[in-house]
Amino acid sequence: MLFVAFYFSSDAQQITGVWRGKIDKKKVEVKIIQNGDSLAGTSYYYESENIYRRYTIKGYFDAETNNAVWWDDKLVEERRGKNVRSNPGSMALLSRADFNCPGEGRMLLDGKAVLKEKTNQVKGPVNLEKIQTSDFPDEWDFVIENFIGGTNDPDIIDSVAAIAYIPGVVQSNGIVIEKTEVITRSVFIEKKITTIQEVFLSRKNVLTIEIPINGDSLELRFYDNAEIDGDSISLFLNDKLIFQHVRLAERAFIFKLAVSELKEKNELVMLAENLGAIPPNTSYMVAIVGEKRYEANLASNQNVSAMISFVKR
Repeated sequence: MLFVAFYFSSDAQQITGVWRGKIDKKKVEVKIIQNGDSLAGTSYYYESENIYRRYTIKGYFDAETNNAVWWDDKLVEERRGKNVRSNPGSMALLSRADFNCPGEGRMLLDGKAVLKEKTNQVKGPVNLEKIQTSDFPDEWDFVIENFIGGTNDPDIIDSVAAIAYIPGVVQSNGIVIEKTEVITRSVFIEKKITTIQEVFLSRKNVLTIEIPINGDSLELRFYDNAEIDGDSISLFLNDKLIFQHVRLAERAFIFKLAVSELKEKNELVMLAENLGAIPPNTSYMVAIVGEKRYEANLASNQNVSAMISFVKR
């Protein structure tokens, strides 16, 4: 299989990797993989290599401020001992940390963690250091080890993220729960990659607003419409991908379209790449046509994409 490398930068290389330390004073190992502005991976809250809770994680990285935000998304594996006093990972957390390099090759993530469901409740500090070797082998190891060589491909990252939900059987205090498989290189290579175009075609487009256009250009601005929680989108114009991995924030994502190059009727679709920490994926869009301003609140999820129609008048 040929890996095609793109969406790669030195920032991606640095934040992508295995991080170990403590979150809320509990031992944790976090594997973080950067995918554009988004983060994917997994977190292990543990007492030992045989006693832990594992979550999938989602998040985003701001290269301008070197701030990383990620949250425990889904509990996918649990191994518990009979006589364990503490209960690491019993509550899903959202972590905010500053990426810094104090010198001598050290890389740190320092910040605070809050409850994922109640972000106003601070739980404790985040203190992680990047390491070379994981104590918890899983499907992400192959991606991290070969990141520069091509596994930084967004389609590959999205496919590996889905592997975490493959069911297995494990006993936890007599309860059968789902667990992840440890994916070998051969299984990974055989995994079918779903492209963003295939995702686009699989979802229903729902018209949100129709906007008349004229003049020379159309300016579009996209903001996060709620609490900044890591919403990431792709934009399709007349069934063609024009932007991917756009992270919505307080500061607008702005672009212009030449009206002369548009059709008489045009469809712009906002596709949710993730649902952020607070579903659904929401966007506040502003369209500037000459001296007129149009506004719309857009919502997208894993089944439906928001569509805006632009019609020449």
